[in-house]
Amino acid sequence: MNFSESLDKLVSLVTGDLADLRQLLVALLIGTVILVFFIYLSRWIKKIVRIRLAKRTEDSLLADFIAAGIRFIVLIFGITLVLRFLGLTGAVSGILAGAGITAFIIGFALKDIGENFLAGILLAFKRPFKIGDLVEIQGISGNVRALNLRDTQIKTLDGKDVFLPNASIIKSPLINFTIDGYLSYGFKLGLGYGCDYGKAMALITETLNRVPGVLSGQKGPLALVSEMGDSSLLIRVSYWVNTYDREHADHLVRSAAVLAVLEALEEAGYPLPGRIIELKGALPGDENQSQT
Repeated sequence: MNFSESLDKLVSLVTGDLADLRQLLVALLIGTVILVFFIYLSRWIKKIVRIRLAKRTEDSLLADFIAAGIRFIVLIFGITLVLRFLGLTGAVSGILAGAGITAFIIGFALKDIGENFLAGILLAFKRPFKIGDLVEIQGISGNVRALNLRDTQIKTLDGKDVFLPNASIIKSPLINFTIDGYLSYGFKLGLGYGCDYGKAMALITETLNRVPGVLSGQKGPLALVSEMGDSSLLIRVSYWVNTYDREHADHLVRSAAVLAVLEALEEAGYPLPGRIIELKGALPGDENQSQT
């Protein structure tokens, strides 16, 4: 083989490799375009499905979950299509079939994902809570913000976002404080002995009825005797609020209720004694002072 033939062979090899590389780059570019298309398509479909479901059902939690599930299916279809276009489906299947340890690890990881996904489906259709409900799960209290495919987002009362796995919610006791939209609050106060207790309790309920956000009627405020304290008669005050009333936040209503009752009782001249402790005998240090 002379120099000219060797050079021609080298050029043909390089040209063939460049052609293969060009073909691979074109395939990767087309695959990327297809994947990006399906990403945007899944988002658009999720938005349309959520809007359509929101018109047919009042449960926004269920609508969001179904829309997210459909978006996930569209994404999986798009990824599968890209792999088939690149001719990688056989290679991926061969790798997973040949690597037993890898398959075991992936299967173990997907077990938790599948468990949380199925738990999310149960939560979406069983509906133990809705968006905005005040719940307590595993000692965590807050408002439900979203039900995702894997977890549920809780906004705590101090502003933290907590993401609880759906499977743990299914397995744990759940307290829903606002499933019917109503929540009861209360506090205790002491009335000094000897005052007109009936008029004082009537004044308390009348005052609470004027506080914005406090419900009236069948769920109106109550003032009942709780017990007899050492220096005062303890009164248990309770009232209801509508948690769906976005105009009056619960914590602001609670603060306004306590302040309004205290100011009304003080203006009416009712004594609100603190806890009085009577000490008998000499106080520590008195004997030393008397000897000096």
